[in-house]
This record gives sequence, C-alpha cells and structure tokens, in this order.
Amino acid sequence: MRNFQLLILATTLSCSVFTGCGSADSTLISETSLTSSTSGQQDVNQDKSQTNEDKKKSASKKDDRKMTQPKYNTLTRLERDVLEKKGTERAFAGAYTDTKIAGTYICRRCNAALYDSKSKFHSDCGWPSFDDEIKGGVDRLPDADGYRIEIVCHNCEGHLGHVFLGERFTEKNTRHCVNSVSMKLIQAGRTMPEVIKSPRTLAEEKRKAEAEAEAEAAAKAKSALKDSDQN
Repeated sequence: MRNFQLLILATTLSCSVFTGCGSADSTLISETSLTSSTSGQQDVNQDKSQTNEDKKKSASKKDDRKMTQPKYNTLTRLERDVLEKKGTERAFAGAYTDTKIAGTYICRRCNAALYDSKSKFHSDCGWPSFDDEIKGGVDRLPDADGYRIEIVCHNCEGHLGHVFLGERFTEKNTRHCVNSVSMKLIQAGRTMPEVIKSPRTLAEEKRKAEAEAEAEAAAKAKSALKDSDQN
C-alpha cells in the first residue's frame, strides 16, 4: 500500500513539473510576442519620425529655394512671353535683326553675356543670327516639338530661340536664331551690368571653388611629401 502511495505521489510531482515547463514555455512565448510587438511598434514610430524629418528637410529646401530666388530684371509682356513662356516675336520686327553695332549681347532677364557682335551675321531669316555663343553662356535643349534644338540662357534658363546646323551660312555652319526681345546690346566700351546670378549658377561657382581648393590642398600635400622624402 505504501509503495502504491509513493507511486501516486511521484506521478503527481511529475505532472506538476511538466505543467510548470509548459507554463514557462507559454510565458516565454508570451514575453517574446510582447517584445516583438514592442519592437515592431518602435520601428513604426521610428519610420514615422524619419518620414516627418524628411518632410521637414524637403520643406526646408523649398524654403531655401524661395529665399535664394533672385529678382530678375523687370520685363514687358512681350519679353515675358518669349523669355519665360517660350514664345516667338514676329519675323523682321526685332530691334536687333539687322544691327551691326559692335558690342556684347546679354540676356535681358539676368544680364548674362550671350553673344559677341563679331559672331553676328545677316541670314535674312527675320531674326538676329549668330554662328557662335560666348563660352558657357548658352545651353542647348531638345525642343518640345521633337525636332528642333532650343537655346536658353545658361544662367536663368530664359528662352532665346533655336539653333540650326548644316545651313552653311558661315564657316562654323551654325545659326543661332535669337529673339531680339530676349537680348540687350551693350555697346563696346560701355560698362557691363552685373549678372543677376541664379541659384544654379551660385551652386556651380561653389562647387568649382571647392574643387579648386581640394586640388590646391592635394598639390600642397604632394609637395610636402616630396620635400619630406628628399630630406
């Protein structure tokens, strides 16, 4: 009888042990689930925080662009239609179509130098024609019509006209067909107005200055290393 009682006690203790392990396992799973859930919520909160931060940075950049946007020259309605809306003035109506005065043609919107009068020629097309631009003054872009090449001021991106190749008017075989209202002629010997620099131009100048500074620093370091090796 005593042996039977001991057997029952042992069985009871065994069941308690197994039940305890099960509870521990259940507790572990529950705690793991809670930890996972908490971690997941933290990730969500972090993602939301990052998204809000990105939005703030984006808004800040937009504000910077608004703050740094320069005040360009005041334009007439026709000048705005051409420079800003890519319109075209009537043929043979422009002030500079047949002008032969020496000087520099600048952008009417921002004063950036575009063409030297030496590159101007008569093409009888109805608009001022040039076979070359001042270096860095004009950009070429695919026109919206799909086949012509638009030309714009590099600084302010104001519309100038179109460029045509292969017509053999001059040895350079190039014709910049430019609206007179997009330009202003500064006669030779007169003071050039200050360029109203765009954020794009200012950024380019900054990158150029940084690159030059890095190149200078590298050259000095190389020279110092060479002197050290010689000593």
